[in-house]
Parts: sequence; structure tokens; C-alpha cells
Amino acid sequence: MEFQQLVSFVAVAEEHNFGRAAHRLHLAQSSVSLQVKRLEREVGVELLARAQHPVRLTPAGQVFLAEIKEALELVERAADAARSVAEGRSGTLRVGFNFAAGRLVLPSALTRLHAEHPGIRVELTQARSGPQLRALAAGELDVAFVFGSPTGGEVSSAPVQRVDLVAVVNRRHRWARRDHVGFRELSGQQCILFGREQCPAMYDEIHNIAAGTGTQLDVVEKIDDSLATAAAVRARPLVGFASAPRLSQGGVAGLATVPIVDPVPNLVLHAVWRSGEPSGLVRSLLGCLQVPSREPIAR
Repeated sequence: MEFQQLVSFVAVAEEHNFGRAAHRLHLAQSSVSLQVKRLEREVGVELLARAQHPVRLTPAGQVFLAEIKEALELVERAADAARSVAEGRSGTLRVGFNFAAGRLVLPSALTRLHAEHPGIRVELTQARSGPQLRALAAGELDVAFVFGSPTGGEVSSAPVQRVDLVAVVNRRHRWARRDHVGFRELSGQQCILFGREQCPAMYDEIHNIAAGTGTQLDVVEKIDDSLATAAAVRARPLVGFASAPRLSQGGVAGLATVPIVDPVPNLVLHAVWRSGEPSGLVRSLLGCLQVPSREPIAR
């Protein structure tokens, strides 16, 4: 039983005439007649009383029409739903983000997305860049907001905003009241970092600047969990690193942030999706991003 057979039958049943049904469907009358005959053979009963003028439904045809119109309406709704998702107007969008994106990018973007596309449901997952990229590759996220531009053909990305990195110390540390520290002053300071797989871009930025400035980093501990890192820095005279937005607006109790200069370590926040043309849902979110023009992305 083919879709065109059903459409042809409904048109004849509603128009009571094969010619008018053919005109409505932009088909030849012979084609419409053939489609209806094939449908009747498949169903096994006569659906139309052709001898009557205008054409009438048989009792079996009346029952069949009522049932088939409901089915066609379901097909149309399914097609509308599919088009809506493909065009980015509805559906579920799984978004991963790091702290900087959650503070600087997503609040305005999601507000605009909800206003322009109320049919889109957003599922949010906060994680560092490395775990996000692994979730994206596994098909668990549709778009990720991470530091750095991932390499390789598996993903595509777009720069969103540049973010500075700062030093994090406890309130008793001698740097706690400093306006800033030079990057070279990190030599001789006990530092705490994380495994590179947690955030490759941040890890590489810190180590590359250290190598370029001849700064010998003394990394005495590596902790992947950010809350555990904060607890360790709060308890001991260690220097940690964080994106400036993480500890802005009042900071965290017992901790102080100190800007790093000469040079300023910084990262570009990227929106990342699986390679190829972004889906309609991802395009809708990308279209809602507000990239600050006052801060150029390119170095």
C-alpha cells in the first residue's frame, strides 16, 4: 500500500470526481484512477461506486476513509516534527559547557534561544573541556563549549570569546594582596595543576608560556577535581590556576585571585560540534551567541 495511492483515494472521495481530484493533485486523471484501482486490489474491496455521478463512497470506502485520514494526519504531523527539528525550531539540544561559558556565554544565549525557539529543550552538562570533548565524540553531547580549538577532522568549531587565566592563592599567601604578579614570579612557587586530559588547552598554555619565559614551574600536586583543588589551595601555600570568570564577583571564601602579567595567559573559548554542517538545533544555538566585539579573538 503506497502513500500516493492513499492520497489519490482521499482526493477522489472528497472531490467526488476523478477529474477534479487529478487537478487538485496536479496529476493526470488516468494516473489517479490507476492509483485508486491498485489500492482497491490491495485492500480487497471496492471503495468507490464509480457508476454513480458524482462518485460516491461504498460503505467499506466510508470506513476506510475515516481511518486513513487519521493515518495521513499522523504522517503529516510526523513530517512537520521532522522538518521542525531539521530546521532547528524544536527538539532536544544537549549542551556541554565549562565554568567560563556558563558565566560569560550561555545565560544570554539561552535566553535568546528560548525566546526565538521555544520548541527547543536544552539539556545542560557542566564539565571541563576534556570530558566534554570525549562526550561529544561519543554522541552524548550535540555541542560543547571548551577552551581551545580541537584539532582533527572529527569536530568543527567556532571561536566565541577570549578568557584570561589568573593565579589562585589562599588569603594568607604573600600574593593575596598583590594587584598582579609577573609570570616569571611563578619560579620557586609550589603550584598545583590538573592532568592534561582534563583541559589540554589550559595545561598547554601554562606550560608553553613557562617554557618561553624560562620559568621553572614547581608542580607539587595534580588534582583533577576543581573543588578538591580549591580545598588544597585554601589549606596550603600553593598557587593554583583558574579562568578569571570562575572566581570573579566575590570569589570563593578563603581564596584570592591574582592577575598574571608579562605575559597574560589566556585561552579562547570555542563552540564545538561534530564535523560537517551543524544540525539545525546547533545552528539555532550558534545564531544566538553574542560575541563581544571589543575583544578580538585572533592573537
